Amino acid sequence: MRSADVPIARAVVLAAGAGSRLGPLTADRPKPMLPVGGRPLLEHTVRQLAACGVRDIIVNLHHCPEAIPTHFGDGRAYGVRIKYSYEPVLLGTAGAVKQVAAFLAGEPFFVLYGDNLTTCDLGRLADTHRAGGAAATIALFWKDDVTPHSAVALEADDRIVGFVEKPAAEEAPSHWIAAGVNVMEPAVLDHIPDGRPSDFGFDVFPRLVAQGLRLQGYRMGPAEGLWWIDTPGHYERVCELWNRGESPI
Repeated sequence: MRSADVPIARAVVLAAGAGSRLGPLTADRPKPMLPVGGRPLLEHTVRQLAACGVRDIIVNLHHCPEAIPTHFGDGRAYGVRIKYSYEPVLLGTAGAVKQVAAFLAGEPFFVLYGDNLTTCDLGRLADTHRAGGAAATIALFWKDDVTPHSAVALEADDRIVGFVEKPAAEEAPSHWIAAGVNVMEPAVLDHIPDGRPSDFGFDVFPRLVAQGLRLQGYRMGPAEGLWWIDTPGHYERVCELWNRGESPI
């Protein structure tokens, strides 16, 4: 079997946030457990990972930590093995991955944010990563208005050369933003500090760019979508899409 045919077998799904902007919707559950189409957000993600060949998933926990293991158990019902990493104090997106470094050593792995819905083609993302020779490949989503986000500066070969946080419209380097779906090499773990909070977007990715490591962008195509669920309005919109038969998944 060619290396490009071998699926990436491990993934970290980040699911520890409290979802405080969603108010009472997340008072008694983690944000990734909000239901869409009769399933929690996180279940859609787990099923996507299983469908593209991932067999081992680790999920970080903090807010209402019992809810996710109660629903998923050991993952066998979904064709995967799921383990859990509890954070008494939130470690940030990168710190959460560093805490489970022993689980990831030696192979490339996915890192997905578990509180959004996406139809990113994970298999194509993995193939792009293998072909590009990057330390990390970051799925990018086109957005007309990038001013609330971190806009990505790209070269013609899709090498990422910078991030501009919440740029003014006239200062945005592109209309591409990070989608919260990534493939990383184990070497990335060496650039995350031990035992303290750290974030990929604010800390680790800019550091890798500054050190000359290749970060590659994967530009999601028209058939690949991304739906934020950061506010009650976002959540209501996604549920309405589903009920109208325009389901994102």
